[in-house]
Amino acid sequence: MNQKLTLTVERKLIKRAKRYAKSEGRSLSSIVENYLKAITKEENEETDIEISPLVKSLKGSFKLPKDLDYKKELQDALTEKYLK
Repeated sequence: MNQKLTLTVERKLIKRAKRYAKSEGRSLSSIVENYLKAITKEENEETDIEISPLVKSLKGSFKLPKDLDYKKELQDALTEKYLK
């Protein structure tokens, strides 16, 4: 259930935040709400995302090498895709 909250924020910041929200196609309220959720999330709190049985069945289906450099592999793939 949603509840109204009154905040005191600098006028210039409110204007910038509203422009940002509009450019993102979101409401300022949703941005503030998501931020508050992110900073107050407890470690053991379960997410609202439900993993489908198909995705669950894929867990552990392959192993990556321990020495895999993910960032380098990603950089190489993106270089191959966009620069060659």
